[in-house]
Amino acid sequence: MLLVIDVGNTTIVYGVYKDNELVHDFRISTDKIRTSDEYGLIFMNSLTHSNIDPSVIYDVIISSVVPNLTHTLSSMSIKFFNKKPTFVSSELKLGLNINYDNPKEVGADRIVNAVAVIKLYKIPAIIIDIGTAMTFCIIDEDKNYLGGMILPGIGISSEALFQRTSKLPKIEIIKPEVLISPNTVGAIQSGLYYGYTTMLDGIIEKILENKNWRNDEVSIVATGGFSNLLCSDSKYNIIINRDLTLEGLKIIYDMNN
Repeated sequence: MLLVIDVGNTTIVYGVYKDNELVHDFRISTDKIRTSDEYGLIFMNSLTHSNIDPSVIYDVIISSVVPNLTHTLSSMSIKFFNKKPTFVSSELKLGLNINYDNPKEVGADRIVNAVAVIKLYKIPAIIIDIGTAMTFCIIDEDKNYLGGMILPGIGISSEALFQRTSKLPKIEIIKPEVLISPNTVGAIQSGLYYGYTTMLDGIIEKILENKNWRNDEVSIVATGGFSNLLCSDSKYNIIINRDLTLEGLKIIYDMNN
């Protein structure tokens, strides 16, 4: 079995592939001060709890946007799985042309998502990752990664309102019952939800205009923790794939082995 690990700023998502099937996936919080042993015990316990013998893990591939955990997870993989992991970078075989001023600056998660979309969907494509940060990545019909946009995620905006204002409360991020709310909690929820959903559609529209693409010739694919919430009311046909990054990791592993 192949162990695939996606390290995000807030969450680490990992899964196990048997042949081409994702048989189990797990989510834990990202903690920069955990040791390699602590991570190893978490991984081992989750696998054994799912009736997976850790000894059948034949390799490990990792994408990470948290440099502080590179050594930690590498040591964990070597100690607990006896495998030196592959870390995703622009230097691997990707089936993707990275047209970026400095290809090494492109986040590993953005690379992995782009590779997955090229393999799984038609191109050109717009890829939206709605996590701690919200990113838009653009792939043209010739498999060129053209760059995109990065902005604060809805969770960051919610937390900033709570931390930087004296009287606004911390709230649950949900779709509000009404647009114009008669109370503060509802007003924040409405502002965040409709602010981000309107922005999402607006950015898609701008990208389509910029590239002279018709909506029906472009795949729009979303992933990340808030993708279901923010894409469900879009005027565009957005494909939601919560496992996109894990699928991309498996594809990249196969390309390079």
